Amino acid sequence: MKKIIYSLLLVCSVSFLSCNSGADKVENTSGSEQAKATGQSGVKDDISNPNVVQIAIGSKDHTTLVTAVKAAELVDALSNAGPFTVFAPTNAAFDLLPAGTVTDLLKPENKDKLTTILQYHVYVGVLKTESMQDGQSIGMVDGGNVKITKKDGKTFVNGNAEIVASIPASNGIIHVVNNVLLPSAK
Repeated sequence: MKKIIYSLLLVCSVSFLSCNSGADKVENTSGSEQAKATGQSGVKDDISNPNVVQIAIGSKDHTTLVTAVKAAELVDALSNAGPFTVFAPTNAAFDLLPAGTVTDLLKPENKDKLTTILQYHVYVGVLKTESMQDGQSIGMVDGGNVKITKKDGKTFVNGNAEIVASIPASNGIIHVVNNVLLPSAK
């Protein structure tokens, strides 16, 4: 009798585990199918802290930057795990560029130039302002370098872009800057 009960328990356990692992596979498959269809940025997650892209999208002061990131097709790259340090120019910073510059950069034929400029605003790793040193050179994703300057308790990038705020993100940190960083001609 004990053997029959033991056998029944074993069969039930195996059946139960098989059903559960199949359910997990369905959930995982649908999640990966969602990621394949839309990329990392399309994965819906209302529980985790927002990433650098989600924070920028939620900011009324960064609509021009978000438009540029979308035009350069960098949303998925910046939604990944990172970590990233993003120097995020405000709309007002973009307004300081010569008239027509932003409109011209957003044209499909200028995607490579736009991508280079945006990548000049991204460092792979997390750089907090308190760890930045006066005169420090930082290598950016585009291959260029930016220079950090500290003066009167303020931190500047390339001498003219002041870091006016810093916002931690799930995949790095955003430093809001009041000027657009332009890479030097190569």
